[in-house]
Amino acid sequence: MWFSFWRSKDRFSLDQLRYLADQLTKVHIVNEVNKDFVIEALRSIAELITYGDQHDPSFFEFFMENQVVGDFVRVLKLSRTISIPLQLLQTVSIMIQNLQSEHAIYYMLSNEHMNFLITYSFDFRNEELLSYYISFLRAIGGKLNKNTISLLVKTRNDEVVSFPLYVEAIRFAFHEENMIRAAVRAVTLNVYHVGDHSVNRYITSAPHTDYFSNLVSFFKKQCLDLNKLISDTLKNPVPDSKATITAAVDEIEDNLYYFSDVISAGIPDVERLITDSILTHLIFPVLLPSLRIVAANGIQSDVVTSLYLLCCILRIVKIKDLANTIVAALYYPLESLTKCFGGQDNGMIPDHGFTSEGDGIANDSLAKDNKKGLVVNVPCSPSSSGFHPQSITMLNNGSSSNVALREVLLEYVTDGADLQVFGSLSVLATLLQTKELDESMLDGLGILPQRKQQKKLLLQALVGEASEEEQLFSSETSLTRDGIACELDVYLEKIKEQYGVSFQLPNVIPSPRVPRFQVLDALVSLFCRSNISAETLWDGGWLLRQLFPYSESEFNNNHLKLLKISYENSACALEKEVKGFWPDLLITVLCDEWRKCKRAMDSSSPPKEPKCMLFPPRMFFSEEDIPEGSSFTAGERMHELVKVFVLLHQLQIFTHGRTLPEQPLIYRPYDHRMDSRAQSSGLVSVPKPGTEMNLVNAVPCRIAFERGKERHFCFLAISVGTSGWLVLAEELPLKKPYGIVRVAAPLSGCNPRIDDKHSKWLHLRIRPSALPFLDPVKYSPQGKLKTKAFVDGRWILAFRDEESCKTAFLMILEEINYLCDEVHRRIKPLLKLETVLDISSSSAPVSEDSSSHTTPPHSL
Repeated sequence: MWFSFWRSKDRFSLDQLRYLADQLTKVHIVNEVNKDFVIEALRSIAELITYGDQHDPSFFEFFMENQVVGDFVRVLKLSRTISIPLQLLQTVSIMIQNLQSEHAIYYMLSNEHMNFLITYSFDFRNEELLSYYISFLRAIGGKLNKNTISLLVKTRNDEVVSFPLYVEAIRFAFHEENMIRAAVRAVTLNVYHVGDHSVNRYITSAPHTDYFSNLVSFFKKQCLDLNKLISDTLKNPVPDSKATITAAVDEIEDNLYYFSDVISAGIPDVERLITDSILTHLIFPVLLPSLRIVAANGIQSDVVTSLYLLCCILRIVKIKDLANTIVAALYYPLESLTKCFGGQDNGMIPDHGFTSEGDGIANDSLAKDNKKGLVVNVPCSPSSSGFHPQSITMLNNGSSSNVALREVLLEYVTDGADLQVFGSLSVLATLLQTKELDESMLDGLGILPQRKQQKKLLLQALVGEASEEEQLFSSETSLTRDGIACELDVYLEKIKEQYGVSFQLPNVIPSPRVPRFQVLDALVSLFCRSNISAETLWDGGWLLRQLFPYSESEFNNNHLKLLKISYENSACALEKEVKGFWPDLLITVLCDEWRKCKRAMDSSSPPKEPKCMLFPPRMFFSEEDIPEGSSFTAGERMHELVKVFVLLHQLQIFTHGRTLPEQPLIYRPYDHRMDSRAQSSGLVSVPKPGTEMNLVNAVPCRIAFERGKERHFCFLAISVGTSGWLVLAEELPLKKPYGIVRVAAPLSGCNPRIDDKHSKWLHLRIRPSALPFLDPVKYSPQGKLKTKAFVDGRWILAFRDEESCKTAFLMILEEINYLCDEVHRRIKPLLKLETVLDISSSSAPVSEDSSSHTTPPHSL
């Protein structure tokens, strides 16, 4: 018997299947002696049935007639070893997954054998066995449809009373192993998307509804873990913290996408259960109360995490009631939420909130020490004579619990730290892009885009709903207050009735224009701040362009004045960079960032994803913080200043209603020096090693690139337009006064200095020829060098006498002057607002009359 089994001449034959089935029926005990035969028989039968399903129907007919599945179950009952259940689950899974015939699939699920295997008491302490069992459930789930699902349920009076596949699967929904959780979710989604009404009633009846609330509770725990991770990272960053946070974020987003997939099945009761659970377990008791205003110099991990989670939920979980309820809740003050859910107005929510008790006490103390308030002015448009200026006062210390949460978001924009600003902007941008939100709700928040307002008013005028036709063309382009209040009142009442949160709102929207001007004031205030990163400011610029895409009438004189001051300050900072480390790359960076900024402002999505707020921003340093010799830090600062300047420049053009050119308005290249050192040497482009040059203006020197190995060179400093180089060349003995370029380095940032003790020595800093963080090959998107951080090089040139050393020194200064003056001349149109507004309609480079331009020889 054994020999014939192992040495079968035709493995894929009906006789072989018949033989294996016959041998399996003769098994009455499974022990160490025959377990290998049983395992091989089970594996071979699965292989033969899969083969027969595709090539010969008689294979499965024999399988059905002889009730081989029954023998599978019988063998399982006889087994006392773990290897048999493992092979049996694998065998059945393989068969179910690979069967293509509907008849075969129907047979496999049409008896109680599958439900028996599903409910069998396997020893799940064995991780491998659990893995096979979950794969078995997933294989069955993959074959579910309206016909097959009825084979796996038990009914009474046309109502489902038992569904083992679903019940057993969700037992492992919160297993610590991610792959098991993913498989369970696949099974549940297969169940939901079948669309069987009786099954849907079963899964939305007690106690099975607990699964959905448990899902949200599990998700809430992940949110709390993320907040702790963010807090620990802010306090004590470690090298792999970014990777750890990214993994946690991916888990959270996977959970939300699962919610979204569940909702897409279109089961109303499930959507309601998930909405209620998210609101009552997470939004009301945790996320919204965590948005309290606290001292800007503290570690705000819970605020940032809450802002990110709100963005995530709104972006991924597409439920209209959920989105509109969250917006309605933003009109509530913190006190009303914390009272209802057992917290305190300092953000300390026992067993729910992100903040520990110690943090709450500290924040409360900080609140008492700071009573400064922010007044958001709502300007009066000249064309709206009946409108009176109003203001909303918000405390920036959290001491007032009557401040609406929507105003807290705006407070973070005007007075928060960089991550808080970005988080608030991300929430506003997410709300703006949430299609499930009613437009009247967006208008109530003050973030309904102008074009949508005009479209709504046009529709009202066409159908005769507007009170006056001229309302369409008036400056007050907001929806009517009644329209806003009507939709908002529905959700405010829902929050009160369903969730028990109540607060007397005496006048939620005092005027349709107030929320809009609050947002505009906050954004203008943001652009006047000097302690916010350029990337965050770009997000604010994107939001401004979305809200006011084509009209400058929304900006009052105060707005324009503040933006002009901010622009002029930025222009002054940029002008200083002309004399800095990187003037030769300043125009290149300007043009590059101009295109990027324009593209970002015109994009349909914000420049950065909300998850970026979870990672500490790269730090940029002031001039005083730059260590001597660090051109890398200076380059980062220059890049940051350029990005801020470009944004403010484009905002100036935009706020004055001008057309934004495709490229920055800079003068064309022009070099009037016909007798320059570059011309005399013959080096009018980048001097590459091996290039022949004229040494007429070069100064002999010595330098040692290696210890004890001095070399003789001729030194020359040259500049061509906005480029310049330091050149070391070797003289050609047979072709004087010519030489060969051996080494070349950037002229800019060389910081020449004659040695205090050796007046024949000239010290030079040698920086890289390019900014490494602008090179994707050298710099990763996360802001880290892919290679070791570089250190600026040093040259010490030794000249034959003091006069030669001084000549080389003055030569360098003169060429740097020429280079910087040319850079300054070319960017001159960008530095004066009047010039910008006069010629902003042109997209071509601007020329300048050469007779009106002179370059002082010694202006450095």
